[in-house]
Formats: sequence, C-alpha cells, structure tokens
Amino acid sequence: MKPQTENSHLRRKLLTPEGIALHLQLAGAGERAAAFLIDAFIIVLVLVVLSFASFFASLSTTPEIMEVVWLLGFFLLRNFYFSFFEISARAATPGKRLLGLRVTARNGGRLRANAVIARNAMRELEIFLPISFLFSGGASGVDSWLILLGLTWSGLFLFFPLFNRDRLRIGDFIAGTWVIQIPKTKLQTDISQHNISDVDFDFNSKQLATYGIHELQVLEKVLRLKKPEAIISVAERIRIKIKWIKHKDERDIDFLNAYYSGLRKTLESKLLFGVRRKDKYHEV
Repeated sequence: MKPQTENSHLRRKLLTPEGIALHLQLAGAGERAAAFLIDAFIIVLVLVVLSFASFFASLSTTPEIMEVVWLLGFFLLRNFYFSFFEISARAATPGKRLLGLRVTARNGGRLRANAVIARNAMRELEIFLPISFLFSGGASGVDSWLILLGLTWSGLFLFFPLFNRDRLRIGDFIAGTWVIQIPKTKLQTDISQHNISDVDFDFNSKQLATYGIHELQVLEKVLRLKKPEAIISVAERIRIKIKWIKHKDERDIDFLNAYYSGLRKTLESKLLFGVRRKDKYHEV
C-alpha cells in the first residue's frame, strides 16, 4: 500500500552540506490526510479498548482510580503518540508507514527530537483545540460563536498545506521538516555511465559500507578526470579494501563506475535517515 506515483511539482532536489544531492518526492496533501486519519482511527481504537478495560476494572476497584487511569491514557495518546513514533529510526507513525511516508529535516540533516516535538505540539492548535471547541458547543449565543471560531480556526490550518508548494503544515514550518515518500531503491542519474561491461558487479552491503562521503567525492574526481594511472591505482586499492576478486573480463573503469553508483546509492539512502558516514574512519 505504498503510493509511488510521482508528481513532478512535488519533486525536490536537496543538496546536503557534504555535497550529496538527494532527490526527494514530497507527500501530497491527500496522502498526509489519509495517514492522519489512519493514526486517528488507531488512537480512537486504543481509547475504546482502554474505556472497556477501565469499565470492567472499575467493577472491582475504585471508579475514581480507573477514571484517572483513563484520563492519563488519553493524555499520553493525545500528546505523545505522533512524537513517539516520529522520533524513532523510521520517523513515521503507523499511518505514515502504511502509506510509505516519513518525516525528514528540510536541511538534509538528522531529524532531531526537538523538531519532532515542535511540529507535533502545533497539532494541538491545528486540530485538537478546534475539536474541543466543536464538542463544547451549546444553545447559547456565546457557545455558537465559539463553534464558529473553532470551525474557522480549523479550516485555516486544515487547508494550509494546499496553499504552499511543499504541502507543509504550520508545524513543519516551525520545525524545519517535511514529509516525503520513502524512495524505492533506485539509482539516480550521476556521472557513472550505463555502458558498463557484462561483468556482474554485485556488491554486498558490507562492501558498500566500507567508505564514506569523503571517499565518494574523491572517487568522483577520479572518474571525472579519467586519468588512466589514477583509475588503475584507485581500482586496485578499493578491490583490496573491500576484498573484491577481479573478474577475468573486468575493466577498472567499469569497476569504479559500478562501485561509485552503489556507494552513492547507499550514502543517499542513509542521508535520508540522517545517518552521515564522513569517511572510512567514521563509525556510525
């Protein structure tokens, strides 16, 4: 259940401080709304279960205690459900995960806990406060005005993502975040060529985790300059480092192009999750 249809107007290119270009697909307003509805359904379902549990438990204990337990559970769900899941390594609530979405920092850096808390604190003003207005209405004129105010307030925040190109909530503006589609394992066009020989360059994850951003940049320079001596020397050093056995018909330039592509893809994927391996000496 992962929407992968890419809208060109939601495509973004993000250049990280290390010079790595990340190609991102932002989540659309409809996808974000659907993810929120799924999460809201989960919250309501948990509250229903908690309500039944509190009711049956109150039959054998003090009702006031179970009421406090229910209110505590409601408070935790309302205030920490979204932050708890988005601070995790996946940076996504169950609703976002079902739709193939995640939260990431707009500057390409690591998603910080304070940013997650800030973006979700705004949800209190965007959604829960207007809902409180709506459910507190009565017949008096004052209550009617409160309901109208709540509806107006809710509408401003609800439709705000439709009026900015990045589909950002107010919380995203404040926290410096955006919601993106989790990309497929797909190679972006880079300096490596597609006319690689028939040799199967199947690098494993350990081999691709050997080097970092610094080595990627060095390798890129070698491939751009195309000096035969440097290509031979660098290819040999990499083979020794990653314990790669050279195939009979393997050309050094093809090997470097293939390794560059694989290393770039690996680093781009990690950068999306805020993981930066600066060089081969940097443990992450």
